[in-house]
Amino acid sequence: MEGSEIKEEKEAGIGQKKKIFVAGATGNTGKRIVEQLLTKGFAVKAGVRDVDKAKSTLPEGNPLLQIVKADVTEGSAKLADAIGDDSDAVICATGFQPSWNLLTPWKVDNFGTVNLVDACQKLGINRFILISSILVNGAAMGQLFNPVYIILNVMGLVLVAKLQAERHIRKSGINYTIIRPGGLKNDPPQGNIVMQPEDTLFRGSISRDQVAEVAVEALLHPESHYKVVEIVASTDAPKRSFEELFGSIEQQ
Repeated sequence: MEGSEIKEEKEAGIGQKKKIFVAGATGNTGKRIVEQLLTKGFAVKAGVRDVDKAKSTLPEGNPLLQIVKADVTEGSAKLADAIGDDSDAVICATGFQPSWNLLTPWKVDNFGTVNLVDACQKLGINRFILISSILVNGAAMGQLFNPVYIILNVMGLVLVAKLQAERHIRKSGINYTIIRPGGLKNDPPQGNIVMQPEDTLFRGSISRDQVAEVAVEALLHPESHYKVVEIVASTDAPKRSFEELFGSIEQQ
């Protein structure tokens, strides 16, 4: 194999022995991402606010798993220390917990994500995967009166916060994949993954297991680079490879 071919092979995806930092690792989607990364042979650094909770929630006794304290709201400098210079990519699966404080979505889903991106830039990490949501750009899609858009934004304009974070990622120059799932279900997958371009889907649901799968597969397929993808599941959809799914979306 020629030298250039070796280089191309290395750049095709994140190798299985690389270490991935997962923010929000004890969340309903985050813990599934951690589990699937470990199954694929990745080393995982799980960034969590509550280390004791993480020890009881995440897989025990796996030498590829490291748990570190990391709060995305505490600024990029502390996050950079938590992520460390041994992480090769970051997956952001954070999400605010509903409360009476209407600033919480902005602290977590906007500023927290921005802090993570800035930490990556400080460390020279050039791969970032964000779990966002469909309808983040609902107003521009003509979905201003969609009940889901209204209900979610009642809780501190969370979709607007997520959209602002997405824009920061896209302007940063970092190699991103932004994943916008439909309604998240804790149930096992029902149906195959449907993947569409940004600002396309305004209804539908998907298992968190499939969302986690898309996030992990994005690390392995260069077809996912610099893309925003929206995903739901459908029993009518054909089974497609991830090369096909990611390859069907135009690069931004």
